[in-house]
Amino acid sequence: MSASSNPPARADRPVPRAVAVSAWAVPVMVLAQFALLAVVPVAVALVGALTRVRDRAVRGSAALVAVAFAVPLVVWLARPDGAPSLSKDIHPGFVGLIVLASCALVLTVHRARRG
Repeated sequence: MSASSNPPARADRPVPRAVAVSAWAVPVMVLAQFALLAVVPVAVALVGALTRVRDRAVRGSAALVAVAFAVPLVVWLARPDGAPSLSKDIHPGFVGLIVLASCALVLTVHRARRG
């Protein structure tokens, strides 16, 4: 029998791949009107950055994305007369803020991976 041809996982990676993919997924999902489902990549990016990344800039920008996303989510959940979906209820200014914060996260992840 031959050995497996899968390359070993890199343990020295400064930023996990899940954080990098989540950083790209957040703005795509928010702009594509899947804002409520964007909770998943926001959570993955935040937890992954806070637990597995040593770079403070990545952790800070992941926290910025989480806060920028949490504000309209809490407003939507707290309003009794809100729209049936977060995408329809979210203010365009918050969409822009979430996209800008996600771009900052993408750039800091890219910088951290370049090392």
